[in-house]
Order: sequence, then structure tokens, then C-alpha cells
Amino acid sequence: MIRLILLLLFIWLVLAIIGFVIKGLLWLAVIGLVLFLATSVWGWLKRERA
Repeated sequence: MIRLILLLLFIWLVLAIIGFVIKGLLWLAVIGLVLFLATSVWGWLKRERA
């Protein structure tokens, strides 16, 4: 489960960086950041229950 969360965090972070680097893809950066934060919260909640 931890590997899945880390993989998702990595993917979202890469998408956000690509979105910031390519100016026309700013929407991709916003989506990447939102998904990164959502996955972080989800992982944190899973750890609290375990």
C-alpha cells in the first residue's frame, strides 16, 4: 500500500512540474498539485488507522 501511495505521489509531482515548465499546460500543474495533496492526505489517514 505504501508503494502505491509513493508511486502516485511521484506521478502527481512529475505532472505538476511538467505543467509549470510548459506554460500552456498550467492546468496540468494545478491538477497535479491537487492530486498530490489529495493522495498525501489519503496516505496520512491510512497510516493513522493502521
